Amino acid sequence: MKFIDEAKIFVKAGNGGKGCESFYRLKYMRFPRPNGGDGGRGGDVALVADHRLHTLQDYKFKQHYQAENGGNASSNRKKGKDGHVCQLRVPMGTIVRDFETGLLIKDLVDDGQSVAVVKGGEGGFGNAGGKKTSPPEAGEERTIKLELKVIADVGIIGFPNAGKSTLISAISKVHSKVAGYPFTTKQPILGYVFSDQLEFVVADLPGIIEGAHQGKGLGDRFLKHAERTKILVHVIDMAATEGRDPLDDFEKVNYEIEQYGEVLREKKRIVVANKIDLSTAKQHLKRFKEKYNIDLFLISAVEKQGLEKLKEEIVHILCLENSLNQ
Repeated sequence: MKFIDEAKIFVKAGNGGKGCESFYRLKYMRFPRPNGGDGGRGGDVALVADHRLHTLQDYKFKQHYQAENGGNASSNRKKGKDGHVCQLRVPMGTIVRDFETGLLIKDLVDDGQSVAVVKGGEGGFGNAGGKKTSPPEAGEERTIKLELKVIADVGIIGFPNAGKSTLISAISKVHSKVAGYPFTTKQPILGYVFSDQLEFVVADLPGIIEGAHQGKGLGDRFLKHAERTKILVHVIDMAATEGRDPLDDFEKVNYEIEQYGEVLREKKRIVVANKIDLSTAKQHLKRFKEKYNIDLFLISAVEKQGLEKLKEEIVHILCLENSLNQ
């Protein structure tokens, strides 16, 4: 299934049903009795967050949705049937905005959370009880924009081919596509990691390149998925297998994070030196440690070296985050 994280759709609520004007007559009644029922209310259009969905793909191909109209009333005070709500299911993490104004309608982050984006029209009044009849109301309509930001505890970032996909496949129950060419990962991929203390979700984010914060290579589209994470795991190809300098890679990714904005700048980061099983990694690792005085986790995702220590650090930070938020 193709990953789509933005969509524009038109939604229309149901119109109200017509009220009824009728009279009950008996042979010997001097005045007939008004007994027309009220029209039914039109159905709303509501969006519902569903944990089973991971893309907005359906809304790229079908962009018009309408709820059921309210039923017309009849005599003997019979009310028209209310129109059914049109429920549109979207992934958790979907931001709903009015397309024309950009106004935020709702941020659907929890499974089952919902919002009515347009309201159905009220049914027209019948003349029962001597009421004055009135026409039904039309249902609301609007164009809305859907924007998906992946919800994950940990976001794995780094340059293309740094080993992010191999890492997530090694520590979680997911098989991210792995190949020896850049941009193998073209969409965020979620993995579920299990430990004795807690379970957490890891997102393998597409490789960042220079100018990502300005949208180069769709970088801003990719970086936005890191906004909801609690930890960023920055993976560096310490063996320089792609011919890039690991120190330059580290600085460039940091620059893109800093330029993107405060929401990423303030996140806890773990720096990981990958591919340390390769001989070329030693000289670059020495240079890195001489220049930067930071904690560095040494791993080989392919050989599954150093992964347990990395997982323990992630779990430790997440446990602290969870205790602070309680």
